[in-house]
Amino acid sequence: MPRTPSLMVPIGTPCPAFSLPDPSGAVHTRESCRGPRGLLVLFLCNHCPFVHHVADAISTIAGEAADRGVGVVGIMSNDFTTHPDDAPDRMTEASRRWGWRFPYLVDEDQSVAAAFKATCTPDLFLHDGDGRLVYRGQLDGSRPGNGIAVSGDDLRRAIEALVEGREPIEPQQPSLGCNIKWRTDRVPPHALA
Repeated sequence: MPRTPSLMVPIGTPCPAFSLPDPSGAVHTRESCRGPRGLLVLFLCNHCPFVHHVADAISTIAGEAADRGVGVVGIMSNDFTTHPDDAPDRMTEASRRWGWRFPYLVDEDQSVAAAFKATCTPDLFLHDGDGRLVYRGQLDGSRPGNGIAVSGDDLRRAIEALVEGREPIEPQQPSLGCNIKWRTDRVPPHALA
């Protein structure tokens, strides 16, 4: 399986705007997804073994974040014409299977992944109430097959620091996952580096 790290864009980067449909066609925006304390944006997909590995923890942590005033949204940016397991109807199945209660949106033209400079699944971006990036990187140190239990500790500590008004946690480690499956006519410059 391919192993692609997240790019680790600079802390303080503004949260890009987005307006994307969920599989039913309902449109969600950055503003409609944001909570009073901030917004957690998760780049996910249905077939990736790295996402499968942490899917249950994502469900739990998303619920905890929402309870603390942090909005949560999942975005699927893979080219589902070449990866049909990531098609919108499969997204609905995945959300149901893993108990994801946050909006899971279709970035069909991949413009939102390009704007965030997302590179892999899962790729996580936590923004404060003013829309500034305070955390990007891994859920925790667990990876498929490395023997470390999934805890979500890194993301949980980042959310706690945000909610308590503290500085962003350090150090922050890149996420690692399957590369985003870019359309051949849409590969952004950051994916070629």
